[in-house]
Amino acid sequence: MAIHHSTEGSLAITSTIDAALPADCADPATLRAMLAQRSGEVASLRAAALVQSTLGDELREANGNLVLATLEARTLRDAAEGAHRRQNEFLAMLAHELRNPLAPISLANAMLVRLPEPSIELLNLHAIIQRQVLHLTRLLDDLLDAARISSGKITLLRSPMPLADLLRRSVQTVQVRLLERHQQLQLDLPEELIVDGDPVRLAQVFANLLVNASKYTGDHGLIRVAARAHDGFAVVTVSDNGAGMDADVLASVFDLFTQGPRALARAEGGLGVGLNVVRNIVELHGGKVVGGSDGLGLGSVFTVTLPLAAGGGPAAVLPGPSPLPASRRILLVEDNLDANETLSRLLLGEGHLVTSAYDGVAGLALARARAFDVLICDIGLPGLDGYQLITQLRKTSGAHIPFAIAISGYGQVEDRMRAIAAGFGQYLVKPLDADALLALVASSAVTRFIGAAARPR
Repeated sequence: MAIHHSTEGSLAITSTIDAALPADCADPATLRAMLAQRSGEVASLRAAALVQSTLGDELREANGNLVLATLEARTLRDAAEGAHRRQNEFLAMLAHELRNPLAPISLANAMLVRLPEPSIELLNLHAIIQRQVLHLTRLLDDLLDAARISSGKITLLRSPMPLADLLRRSVQTVQVRLLERHQQLQLDLPEELIVDGDPVRLAQVFANLLVNASKYTGDHGLIRVAARAHDGFAVVTVSDNGAGMDADVLASVFDLFTQGPRALARAEGGLGVGLNVVRNIVELHGGKVVGGSDGLGLGSVFTVTLPLAAGGGPAAVLPGPSPLPASRRILLVEDNLDANETLSRLLLGEGHLVTSAYDGVAGLALARARAFDVLICDIGLPGLDGYQLITQLRKTSGAHIPFAIAISGYGQVEDRMRAIAAGFGQYLVKPLDADALLALVASSAVTRFIGAAARPR
């Protein structure tokens, strides 16, 4: 009897069992059984080795796939980060390009009310232009804030502030809109509530909520703002009797680019970013905001919860009225012809002496040749940009250094920090607030700067 085992790379066993047995074997059958058992064990080992080899191949393949997946994930992450960075850069450029034409429009509109004895029609036109400029500016601000928040580039300048003052300031920014639509606003604002927050950002939060309520509430509708204290928090509700929301919209109302019912929103449009900005700013303050509605046509309510200031420390107060402005010698460097002309006329109308330049090289030459009290300088200039102009001016031996105000369509934190680091005293974002600019030019800070520069060293 012969037994033969054959696999790739294995031993071939061929024997005649009877002939292989020892001559004195008394039990050939037992030995044959033992040999058969050993042959089975060999076969099992060969099968196990084959399985192990297969598992090894699969493990190597899995490891290779894991390495490829890791590399692919890293590539996708780098691509996403690059796309996010390009998006933020595009949004900043978009805001700059849109703010440039808004600047002369806003300044020209500010000059309309400064004309002698303006007619009622002229004042009405001024109000219309002002509302639309503010609306466009708010859209740009919300879009940029959404990008800044997502990239972690927004900072808060916090101080104790009466909540009632913040809410009244927010109401003022939307008052014209409410009057235009004959909407009624009810306020229930305790005076004693003090929150620790960034007054500009919190005013933006409540203004956005009021704009949203007005947008989705019909003419002659009712909007109510109420505040109360609860367990160490200020709780503010902004409610309306407008369009309301169904469950699907309510679930995503704070997500970026979420829009409400278009039938009501169509008249004013929107980017779907205002409520996203609200949520993020509130959360940066350690608070939360939630939205609610009983359904379509049943109105909406947004509830903001903010921590009260610890110990009720001294609240920030708004500055009092400034004294009568003094005449300043102003160098204006702005390459946009319309913006240069309107800003020059505005400053001249306030009694200031204005010299204009339209590029960085000419502006630097004038600043070196003559003594000015104030330099108002655009950042994006041909020849020399604003950063280069102020840097070279401050390095010029014997040059008179004016109080320098940078103006730009770029409004991100790093833009402001770069301008201040280069040597500017203030940084204003276009479209300029004419009253704020005039107040700054006439401020005591400029007077002190001029006095210090005039003292011998």
